[in-house]
Amino acid sequence: MKDYEESIAHLLGEWGPFQKLIYILLSLNFVQHGYTSLSMVFVADTPPHHCNVPSLNSSYGGLGYNLSIPTEELKGETILSRCRRYTEQENSGSAYSNDTEGCVDGWVFSKERYVTTIVTEWNLVCDDAWRAPFTSSVFFFGVLVGSFCSGILSDRYGRKITLVTAKVLQVVLSFILAFSNSWEMFCVVYFGLAVMATSCNGASFVLGSEILIKSARESFGILGYGLAYASGYAILPLFAYFIRDRMLLQIGLSLVGFLYIPLFWFIPESPRWLITQGRLQEAEAVIRAAAKRNGITAPEDIFQQELTSDTNESEHKPSGEIKSTWLDLLKKANMRNITLINIIIWISISLAYYGLSFNTSNLDGDPYLNCLISAATEFVAYAFVWFIAHYAPRRFVLPFTLLLGGALLLLIQLVPDGLSGLTITLAMMGRLVVTGAYTFVYLYSTELLPTVVRNMGLGVFSMAARIGSASSPYVAHIGTYNKILPFILMGTISLFSGGLSLLLPETKGEKLPELISQVKPLQCCCHKAKSGDRNSLGGDVQLRNGDELTPTRGPEDAVVKV
Repeated sequence: MKDYEESIAHLLGEWGPFQKLIYILLSLNFVQHGYTSLSMVFVADTPPHHCNVPSLNSSYGGLGYNLSIPTEELKGETILSRCRRYTEQENSGSAYSNDTEGCVDGWVFSKERYVTTIVTEWNLVCDDAWRAPFTSSVFFFGVLVGSFCSGILSDRYGRKITLVTAKVLQVVLSFILAFSNSWEMFCVVYFGLAVMATSCNGASFVLGSEILIKSARESFGILGYGLAYASGYAILPLFAYFIRDRMLLQIGLSLVGFLYIPLFWFIPESPRWLITQGRLQEAEAVIRAAAKRNGITAPEDIFQQELTSDTNESEHKPSGEIKSTWLDLLKKANMRNITLINIIIWISISLAYYGLSFNTSNLDGDPYLNCLISAATEFVAYAFVWFIAHYAPRRFVLPFTLLLGGALLLLIQLVPDGLSGLTITLAMMGRLVVTGAYTFVYLYSTELLPTVVRNMGLGVFSMAARIGSASSPYVAHIGTYNKILPFILMGTISLFSGGLSLLLPETKGEKLPELISQVKPLQCCCHKAKSGDRNSLGGDVQLRNGDELTPTRGPEDAVVKV
């Protein structure tokens, strides 16, 4: 509807009791995602271990193991070999030969930190060590599928029904996950959990963006989502510290999700979506209920003026409408450049963000405290990016956060071994600014893409980001062998993507592009747009009095509703 937002803002206001309730309820939905996506930091962690020798004390590090197991170097320390033991000799004066063999009798795991993890439960070490990081990758493959499916389901069946269904299934699958009796079952359930979590979050984000307007929408997109996610992340180390058993930990986290389900009673369907489906009476009922909660008496003909506008618009709609496709993201040079650069940046940021998150257990010091500090940086990062994005140019914010984050991570390799506190400080500061970049890139990409392919483009970028997040557990896994190398990899990638982002055009305070022909070209670092180029946007411009300037168009921009 042409003037929907202006009409609703005039009727309900921007920040009444109804909007506050929706803001809080939809933000709370993201809490569960905060601990679900990063729970593998503890659930899939690998405690110290070595081969089991049945003839010796089965407790970890028992007497006699120094004679039956060779030693190896790990992070500068000499430890018992994790995957080899000396071969026993039956008819010899010596109990063990100098030859070695694999852990044919299994492993003994330290219980100093964990009672059980999926690693100790299914022996995901040595030849099967790849399975632990792959478990996290499975989650991000599910996120990729959920990113693709959630928009289709939400557009077809509605935001609320998608949100409710996905949330219920997310909670149920989270509970089933705790009772998985094999690694294969665990991966299958975890994949489904990721699909549901992403579908739930996507529908929730869209629902909030469509119900809330103007400043409330911007705050919800950065602070509401971000702070709720950070709260869920902060819950994780607290639960993990007091519940050291993998199954009990996942049951406890699942119960938190059950508490949210009754709140769906207070969340309405999106009036915007109902209107596009021709369900005007339902949309009107939602708006009247919102007006009542805000203490406002709604008029009798809420949609009368908009219906007349839509009818006139449809009568004069030109024929030969051309629908946009995925290929439109690559056909034109400017659009292709924006698409490819954003894909690289999204992959890089996602790899760095999740790589730093999963690498928390490899840092020196207490992993629970490190994870809690890491979660605390999320709060600072979201507040920081919300503040700086309000005042600074877009072309400054993204390169600044990426370049600074990359530099901080690369500095870690210069820290002496005895200064673990400085290493943790640099890692957390680097994570803070990378988190800010990860949040900000959603806003920046939305402003770079034209309306005709905006949802499509964001979907492509989001799916591309899963390449980075699915790779991140393996980057963190390198930290079990060399604690510096993951920071070098993530720092280098952040610097590269930060330099690449300097080519993107400025969008702050400018009209959002509607057509593909309005997409701005790439810019050099010091390039400034000419004052006479109408903000570098060629195409339809809606004036305050309703008049329209119509420049020459290409065939790909045949029809656009302004």
